[in-house]
Amino acid sequence: MKLVLLLRRNCWLNGLAIKPKRRLLLSNLIVLDSYAILAFLRKEAGHERVFEILKGAKDGKLQVMMTWVNVGEVAYIVQRSWDKSHVHEILANLESSKVDFVDAGEKLSLKAADLKAEYPMAYADAFAAALTELQDAVLVTGDPEFKPLEDILAIEWL
Repeated sequence: MKLVLLLRRNCWLNGLAIKPKRRLLLSNLIVLDSYAILAFLRKEAGHERVFEILKGAKDGKLQVMMTWVNVGEVAYIVQRSWDKSHVHEILANLESSKVDFVDAGEKLSLKAADLKAEYPMAYADAFAAALTELQDAVLVTGDPEFKPLEDILAIEWL
């Protein structure tokens, strides 16, 4: 029993621990999904953490990314809830916070398709998951649709 614990401890110390958990502790590379941004805008649970992340990006301490697919999801929800002028204001604020917007190119789109085929999730969520996996990043969300992906992704829950 002690040997197993010692081996597990040594593997963790040498960087061989379960990848998603290790990334969660060590990463400064963050992917935000639409849930995180909407929680921030609506001042819902976790909005303070999203504010910290955006501040970290603006200060150059964190690299924060979002796919254009997820930005589009935020845009249509904001437009339905408020109006179109708020969409441009939100985009400007995200850009000034130095959030990197990632295009849905071939590699990202095919990875999203793989994840969507394997796991029950919304199509836009598959893009956030795909970006997280491809960039070896931490996904920040409160969306329970990502629960089945906890074994393959590092997820920080809001």
